[in-house]
Amino acid sequence: MSAAMAANAQRMAAHRRRKLVNIIALSLSLTAMAFGLVWLIWILADTVVRGIGGLSIAIFTEMTPAPNVEGGGLANAIYGSMVIVGLATLIGTPIGVLAGVYLGEYGQRTLLGNVTRFVNDILLSAPSIVIGLFIYAVIVAKTRTFSGFAGVLALALIVIPVVVRTTENMLQLIPNQLREAAYALGAPKWRVITLVTLKAARAGVVTGVLLAIARISGETAPLLFTALSNQFWSMDLSEPMANLPVTIFKFALSPFENWQKMAWTGVFLITLGVLALNIIARVMFRKKD
Repeated sequence: MSAAMAANAQRMAAHRRRKLVNIIALSLSLTAMAFGLVWLIWILADTVVRGIGGLSIAIFTEMTPAPNVEGGGLANAIYGSMVIVGLATLIGTPIGVLAGVYLGEYGQRTLLGNVTRFVNDILLSAPSIVIGLFIYAVIVAKTRTFSGFAGVLALALIVIPVVVRTTENMLQLIPNQLREAAYALGAPKWRVITLVTLKAARAGVVTGVLLAIARISGETAPLLFTALSNQFWSMDLSEPMANLPVTIFKFALSPFENWQKMAWTGVFLITLGVLALNIIARVMFRKKD
């Protein structure tokens, strides 16, 4: 009887220790989450308060003003950012998805797969300014001119590793039973990938693309070395092209109050655009499900 009571006491003591460890871990997790949320809410609130006041029709219809000149807008910068980010996404997404499919479905244990994965990890962790300098040396220095096309390539190199990593991870989460069931029905591998695994992982793949878009939407350093900026409206990708990140950078550092106000408005527009894109994508995929 005493042995049973001793064993029961040990179990109770172990249970109390587990509860204590659980409480401590939960408290630390909630504290870390609260710490992050405080800064996030502070940044978003500051962006909304400072940026929403500068919204007007002129922001979307007029060009960036000259120094110390009242009025003006961000129409050319908004258009340039939409073009550069859109083309970079169109170039980087197919390459990233195809490379992620290869790594997830074909190259798990191959030498080429391991090398590709290693290079992708390096590119994923590389500072964006390094990518901008690379495109500057390869394209801008050779053509002797900044261009929107160079900015597109720089941002595409940022998109690709994010999409590759996300696509590979999402495909690895798909149960092998789905693949085996498709193979048992006589489906070839390419059809299994397109109609089974990619379809099951499409929400995760789209999330990766959205993460890539959110990252490149505010990248300034690569565009400083590639697309630079343009005070006027330009649709020619072979010339310097205005964009919101560089315009915000230039206006925020200026001593002119009008420019500083426009910089906050530009930050608000980027934040609002990324948020709207995420909401639209989520709603579209919910309807498909």
